[in-house]
Amino acid sequence: MNKVMKNTLIAIKDLYAKTGDVDILKGVNLSINKGEIHAIMGPNGSGKSTLSKVIAGHPAYNITSGHIFLDNEDISDINPEDRSKAGIFLAFQYPVEIPGVTNIDFLRIAYNSKQEYLGLKSLDPLEFLEFISKKLDTIGMHSSFLSRNVNEGFSGGEKKRNEILQMAILEPMFSILDETDSGLDIDALKNVANNINLLKSPDSAILLITHYQRLLDYVKPDYIHIMSEGKIIKTGDYSLALELEKNGYDLLISN
Repeated sequence: MNKVMKNTLIAIKDLYAKTGDVDILKGVNLSINKGEIHAIMGPNGSGKSTLSKVIAGHPAYNITSGHIFLDNEDISDINPEDRSKAGIFLAFQYPVEIPGVTNIDFLRIAYNSKQEYLGLKSLDPLEFLEFISKKLDTIGMHSSFLSRNVNEGFSGGEKKRNEILQMAILEPMFSILDETDSGLDIDALKNVANNINLLKSPDSAILLITHYQRLLDYVKPDYIHIMSEGKIIKTGDYSLALELEKNGYDLLISN
């Protein structure tokens, strides 16, 4: 198996995937370097969310050919739990509620699970409270979030901010934010975007999946990719988002 370039954090090579009998990804190629933010845009049904789930290892999707490399290691065949512990993070478009499980318990278990996988020290409840309090200060969230059940009764903006908190705690190598801007008003959008920019690191990378330019006004990607019919058909810089805003997908895809 060919290795990828040293600075490449995520490399997707000729990836085909299906769910049931339906082929969705049809030869995706994508390379993202450490320190970069990329965005994937495209019309409904183009395969954007499927790509995010396939990278994360969702069991409903099967890779039929191709490979996914994370930091030069082939993760195509490992389970989603180990992909997460190795550094893959997926923020969902529609975060689920988990009644009866508080945020702080959920986050501590997730954090310690990753620490143990990496052979690092776990934190007891008091140590974790000190650790997470600093993260809350960094991203401007109130400590009341910790005692609330995961996403239960949260507004759309609170759910998305809670996903960003998880990202801040787990410090993943590669974060996929699937339509994080969906359903947010302008203030919530600015808050989420500011925190994405804060969490950017030279040793990690971020993939934004979005329909609209408005998130990209606040989080400037290094590259924008357009998906159509299960593959990436065009790559460019921020000006590509402006072209989409002006002309729509139909004109761009037909060219």
